[in-house]
Amino acid sequence: MMRNVTFPARTVRFRLTSLYGGLILASGAGLLAVTNVLVRRATPVPEKSLAGTAIAITKVRTPPTREHAVESGAARAVYSELIHQLIVQSAIALAAMAAVAIVLGWLVAGRVLRPLHTMTATVREISAADLKRRLALDGPADELTELSATFDDLLDRLEASFDGQRRFVANASHELRTPLTMIRTALDVATGKPQPPPEVTALAVKIRRGLDRADQLLDGFLALSRAEHAPITGGSLVDLDWIATGALVERSDGIAGKRLSVSTDLGAAAVHGDEVLLTQLAGNLIDNAIKHNHPAGSIRVTTGTDGAHACLTVDSSGPMLDAIEVQALIEPFRRRGRARTGTGHGLGLSIVAAVAAAHGGTLDLRARPSGGLIATVALPTAPAPVPA
Repeated sequence: MMRNVTFPARTVRFRLTSLYGGLILASGAGLLAVTNVLVRRATPVPEKSLAGTAIAITKVRTPPTREHAVESGAARAVYSELIHQLIVQSAIALAAMAAVAIVLGWLVAGRVLRPLHTMTATVREISAADLKRRLALDGPADELTELSATFDDLLDRLEASFDGQRRFVANASHELRTPLTMIRTALDVATGKPQPPPEVTALAVKIRRGLDRADQLLDGFLALSRAEHAPITGGSLVDLDWIATGALVERSDGIAGKRLSVSTDLGAAAVHGDEVLLTQLAGNLIDNAIKHNHPAGSIRVTTGTDGAHACLTVDSSGPMLDAIEVQALIEPFRRRGRARTGTGHGLGLSIVAAVAAAHGGTLDLRARPSGGLIATVALPTAPAPVPA
């Protein structure tokens, strides 16, 4: 997570400006000090007024008269005033020069750091689902362009790694379909004989359950790989309230089996996207609320918009959860409680998060104070159609 800079003193631009201003101020102060010393040495202290004769007191054998002392004091006063004015004017010039140096330093530092701001903004927009973007910083061959090229090389390696991982998951999922189909076919042949032994029938039921679980796992792998492959742009107009209603109707048997009470508040929430993936998103949220709910628990499904986002929220009762455990539920193969334990295959919320991210949205999970989970998906709303 990136740390936001709050105080200007923590920015590189402010530090560079302070460095420029400090160097200019120190250099100017040193130059004026040297100039002041040289002026004092080059200008002797006058013994008489400039209007009088230039005869030193030490060369006069007769005692100085009162008029001569008055003229000498006036000359010294004029000399001191000139030196004072030199110091004051030098300080004013130094302050003005320091102010100008700070302003110029701020502008120059901003121009020098502008490519870094561009790189930072581009890096923030790059995600695991959009690794094809590159910095491609233009300009002379310097440290900044070298940093940009190095980061582009890193993105190339990351993109190759992610693509290889996705291809492996998709290919492995497809390849595993063949042996599972062969096992299911052999099982149907064995149980299709007249009067099969009871042991074979009981074993067939267990094997079919395992095959169904393996099929669900492969479907989850394929859905996760498809959702993480690339961001969804465009697509068809999908109403979240309709797909939520359909998900509840399709799972009515499971809801009735646990004696769950369901309440809905389905407002209009239209988005653009892949209807198949969004239907699976809503179904996984409802499945998660059913599987991890208490008998005779509750489920509340709401849809609506809050301006720029269309929201689908599933509020379900269940066991007590802490904040750390809730955030870990998005990870693949994570379930409530210990990892890799319990019912389900642990990909439901991972698929929901991936589908939401592919549509430019987010998944927010919060623990209910009385036990259970509140899952909210926020997606960009579909723009209003332009009237003909």
